[in-house]
Amino acid sequence: MIGEATVVKNAGSHYLLSCLPDWTPFPAVLKGKIRLRNNESTNPVAVGDHVRFESATDSLSDISLKNPAQISGVLDRKNYLIRKSTNLSRQSHVIAANVDMAFAVVSLYFPEIKLPFLDRMLVTCEVYGIPVTIVLNKVDLYREEAPQAVADFIDIYTNAGYRVVCTSARTGEGVDELRSLTGGNVCLFSGESGVGKSSLIKALDPALDPKIGRISDVHLQGKHTTSLYEMYRLQTGGWVIDTPGLRGFGLVNLEKEEISRYFPEMLKISENCRFTPCTHTHEPGCAVKEAVEDGRISPERYSSYLGMIEEDRKFR
Repeated sequence: MIGEATVVKNAGSHYLLSCLPDWTPFPAVLKGKIRLRNNESTNPVAVGDHVRFESATDSLSDISLKNPAQISGVLDRKNYLIRKSTNLSRQSHVIAANVDMAFAVVSLYFPEIKLPFLDRMLVTCEVYGIPVTIVLNKVDLYREEAPQAVADFIDIYTNAGYRVVCTSARTGEGVDELRSLTGGNVCLFSGESGVGKSSLIKALDPALDPKIGRISDVHLQGKHTTSLYEMYRLQTGGWVIDTPGLRGFGLVNLEKEEISRYFPEMLKISENCRFTPCTHTHEPGCAVKEAVEDGRISPERYSSYLGMIEEDRKFR
């Protein structure tokens, strides 16, 4: 049997496939060595990939762990989210492919947010054409004690052109809004360790059981509990991809001169710069720098931008 399916789980060298929209996962392994056009990627096949498979059986129900299907090729991707590998500086890692929407999950505290990390993820979504929504999770823990911090965060990113959804997996706040966004779509949940991605997925569909971790009391850092990349089917419609918590997000294949194009608020204003091209760092008559000075562009976002153009290797 020869067919096409979607990768719904990546466990190292073993995979689960399903012929979406039907949810009938079956095991598979790679046939030989599959290489993508970008041979610097650490993973040739990612969750969300559409692949060709071969099986000696005549029915999907006959495919088993002892007799898995073989992935023989990866079909063209409509998009993908990629980051630079934190261990191998010249290599990259594809987080997920063929995503309809990404949710960048963050928390202001527990663990404390790192805006440069979020901004690098947002830039990568812009580069690869993935619509992204920012999910500010755990708001029940700090809204009363730090209401201004919550308001400031929302202002920064709504003014930059992004949707921000406030959620709490514990109280259920914002979960219905997230559920309405996921309906019928393949959605990626990604972010740093400990921000509550798996808890949110379980809140979306209590029948699911993604691994949920605790926060380290020593550094208030999230512990890696999700070690696999896995797609889940929601009973209310759509599919969600849960990913391991990330500690770094390095940009891949992006020239310094291009980075400002993927800050929506900078792109709109840069048309008024005196010089073209403009790096928005030292040139006279720079409309972006003027916008930072008068508050139309947040200094936090501008600081993230400067960090991206100054670094040319790992981003931690």
